[in-house]
Amino acid sequence: MTHPLLESCLAKYLLFLRLPETGTGAYWQLREHGIDIETLLDKPPSALTSYLRPSAHKALSDFYSGSALTRRLEQDLGYIESQSDLQCLLFDDPRYPRLLREIPKPPPLLFVRGDYTCLSLPQVAIVGSRNPTAGGSENAERFARHLAECGFTITSGLALGIDAAAHQGALNARGKTIAVMGTGIDLIYPSRHRGLAQAILDAGGALISEFPLGVTSQAANFPQRNRIISGLSGGTLVIEAAVQSGSLITASYALQHDREVFAIPGSIHNPLARGCHQLIRQGATLVETAQDIVDQLAGLISYKRQEAGSDPHSLPLFRESEKQNSSPPVDAAEQALLDALGFDPLPLDLLAERTGADIGSLSAGLIALEIKGLVQQIGACYQRV
Repeated sequence: MTHPLLESCLAKYLLFLRLPETGTGAYWQLREHGIDIETLLDKPPSALTSYLRPSAHKALSDFYSGSALTRRLEQDLGYIESQSDLQCLLFDDPRYPRLLREIPKPPPLLFVRGDYTCLSLPQVAIVGSRNPTAGGSENAERFARHLAECGFTITSGLALGIDAAAHQGALNARGKTIAVMGTGIDLIYPSRHRGLAQAILDAGGALISEFPLGVTSQAANFPQRNRIISGLSGGTLVIEAAVQSGSLITASYALQHDREVFAIPGSIHNPLARGCHQLIRQGATLVETAQDIVDQLAGLISYKRQEAGSDPHSLPLFRESEKQNSSPPVDAAEQALLDALGFDPLPLDLLAERTGADIGSLSAGLIALEIKGLVQQIGACYQRV
């Protein structure tokens, strides 16, 4: 018994993943028993009671007699056919990214808008707080820019805060970046990032999702999305994360997948640094510059060149950046002011107590250091960059 809509393998996957109480877990449970979706949905619903939960079995029976699910599948197929830049990669498709195949229970189907080939490029995931400090956002942008200059594709979640800064850093380097979405591929969340999503596509990157079309933002989707972020990447960098946060879930997946985890330490007074400090205590690599990550993952670039059988110019070459490791020259007075400032945010009156200098001369010195990019003002405080 075959429905006219189920002529393609893709249609069968789309239908299966829309059945209630099915999804990735049910798909892999069937695969473990040697049952593939194509063969399963060629059988009449009456023969599937032992394979599907009652709610899924009823929905499938209704599908054959005409239901909202029938109309939904028609809409899905029509939408996909109308989108020239949209690819649907089934797990058995040779274009499916190899690193993602290696994780436990990878997505059976990936919706990819943009250049699907960048999913197989060497990637570093960058994740962190949705409400970072100014310094956290700057670190995300700078690290992503340097890593992109060195040949890595930057993978993140299109969220506010660190994710957006990481995507933008890659774009600023004219590199590629991948946004893994927690909604259907046809919905951009948050909506204010529509421009960023389009910039990612225009730069040759990709938007990807495992969720059916039309799925809106739901809290349960994001931990599921995070396993794809880490699964695509050779390493995950965490920048500013609270102890209870989605970023630590991503890092946990990375550790489960035997991928590298990197964390940037921060002030002991910054609650957003505590998640990073916890990761470092658990064995994550402490990094101070993006070059630390480049050095550790250099083999991934070389392996990808060999895997692709490519010539030396087919993947971006490493370019040593002196910007990360060099600082503008400072005179003795400026260095003394930096030493007095320390590494935690400090209000001007406490800095005056430390140095014994008057507020006017301190302000002038801080402005000079700010112009050199060595100090930044955060509210009423100053902090070294």
